[in-house]
Amino acid sequence: MKIAIMGSGGVGGYFGARLALAGEDVTFIARGAHLAAIRSGGLRVEGPLLECHLTDAKATDDPAGVGAVDLVVMTVKAYDLEASAQAIAPMMGAETMVLPLLNGVDIAERIEPVLGAGRVLGGLCQLSAHIAEPGLIRQVGPLNKIVFGERSGEKTPRAEGLRHVLEHAEIPTVLSETIETELWLKFLFLAPAAGVCAVTALPLGEVLEDADTREMLAGCAGEIEAVGREKGVALPAGAAGETLRFAGTLPPNTLPSMALSAQRGDKMELDVLNGAAARMGRELGVPTPINQFIHAALKHRAGGRQQ
Repeated sequence: MKIAIMGSGGVGGYFGARLALAGEDVTFIARGAHLAAIRSGGLRVEGPLLECHLTDAKATDDPAGVGAVDLVVMTVKAYDLEASAQAIAPMMGAETMVLPLLNGVDIAERIEPVLGAGRVLGGLCQLSAHIAEPGLIRQVGPLNKIVFGERSGEKTPRAEGLRHVLEHAEIPTVLSETIETELWLKFLFLAPAAGVCAVTALPLGEVLEDADTREMLAGCAGEIEAVGREKGVALPAGAAGETLRFAGTLPPNTLPSMALSAQRGDKMELDVLNGAAARMGRELGVPTPINQFIHAALKHRAGGRQQ
């Protein structure tokens, strides 16, 4: 399968390396020093789940030069989503699939008008990885999974074929008939954890230990559950409560990527997390005061101004 990895940071670099090692024709779309390092010395991955050095990794910053592909795996940050969708348009052939592995629940809706109806699958991943230095991806922890599916819930031949490709690359994979629910369950954990940790500048363990911030976390999750139910998403009973239980199983020093971005003064994915929850709440008439507060408190720094 001819595959383009649009955004070759931690997630794209790791899964792209897995696919390349399995014999797929993979091109990494990257930029800057990371691209230069891949071109000159290949792509390295280090971590408990994979150690490899792709000395002949194909990499470019020009999607138009790649030609039509069978699959585009989108792993850019959500704030680059619209520009990235425009950039990958030249790689779209008659049967090209797009698999977004980004944070947020409205990714497909945002890029489908650019790429065409029916092109975009629903997808999410569980993985902790980052660019340790140009040309080097460092993976940490046990998480390593892709969950995807047709947004219609059907199990189509193309989805079955992609599942086979991912599994052949030794990527634990779930082909879901309820991908919307899966996306919302991830959103239900990530948006509260990222937002509360970012606005308090605390790791998740300290948020949970303090009664006030724990209540904020629980309230934020409760708002999102209410929004999801109003939208008709088939969430399981007690979904918000499960968020707190799961949060308690993570290492106390866990810091979601948006909170880390806030500390560094980098861009934040605020608009697709707490901002999206607040926006959907307004549209549906569901109160979301905690998400609105988080969005208001962080929006002036979301563009990456240094403090």
